[in-house]
Parts: sequence; C-alpha cells; structure tokens
Amino acid sequence: MTGFAPMPLRLETERLVLTPEVESDAPWFAELLTARGTGAFTVDDARERIAAMALLVRTIGIGALVLRRREDDEPLGYCAIIVGRGTLDEPELAYELLPSAHGHGYATEAARAVLDAAFGTGRTRIWSTVRPWNAPSLRVLDKLGFRRDHVTVDDAGEIVWLVRERDPA
Repeated sequence: MTGFAPMPLRLETERLVLTPEVESDAPWFAELLTARGTGAFTVDDARERIAAMALLVRTIGIGALVLRRREDDEPLGYCAIIVGRGTLDEPELAYELLPSAHGHGYATEAARAVLDAAFGTGRTRIWSTVRPWNAPSLRVLDKLGFRRDHVTVDDAGEIVWLVRERDPA
C-alpha cells in the first residue's frame, strides 16, 4: 500500500482521452521508442514495456496513460506519473509524443490533466527532469508552473530538475 489514492485510469480533456497502455499499442509505442534515436525497438520490446507499466499501475497506482485524440482515437504518445528519478511520495511527470504530434499543444494539455490527477492522489510535490537541450519540454513545464530547482549530471550530461508544488486549497 502506498498511502496515496491511485490515479484515475481515464482522464479526459477538451481534445484528448487518456487511458492505460494496452498490448495493441505496441506497434506505435515501438515507433515512439525508436524515434528517440537511441536504438531500434521491436513490437515485442514495446509489449514487454507495456506489461511492466501495467504491473506498476496495479501495484503502486501511478503510471503511463496513452494520449488519444477524441475525434479519431489516434494514439499520440503517453503522459505519466512515474517514480523515475523521483520517489513514490514525490514522483516525476514524464511525457513523450510521436514526432507527428509535436507542436499542437497536446503535451501541455495532457500533462495538465495528469498533473492534476497526481495531486488528486494526495501528493504535494511533483518533479520533472529534462535535458537542457529539450526546449519544447522546458516550455511545457513552464506553462504548467514548474520551476527550476537544480541540475545534476550523469553519463549523458546535464539533467535539469524542475518541481511543482500543489496549489494551496
């Protein structure tokens, strides 16, 4: 038991419906993972990651949700609350979109809904970590009210840590 309420498994925004990843998401998810440029991912690789995320959602109550356009159910990417570099008490907001979905405000719209849901679980602080070269993600986090907290370094370079506190009730 985590001490927090689980996040809802369905969120809706003006243009999007967010639901958990399912096995049939594996083809586009493999495409998304490959688009990172860190290597090729197979559909089987994607299925394994989807199964692992489903287990996390069931056991700790947070995880990834697929963004789908309301108008055509087209998958655009995912938005998640994960432990990542954070903790279960202070998890991390993460999102990643297919290249064709960039530049339409989907990340901001989805992340706002997921962030609100994360605070609805009783959490009071959410982190996000971004490489300094990722200006689009930094803009999304700025729109969501995240503030820069500190910078760390790993084998791949600098990591900018941003934080958002729950708004006072």
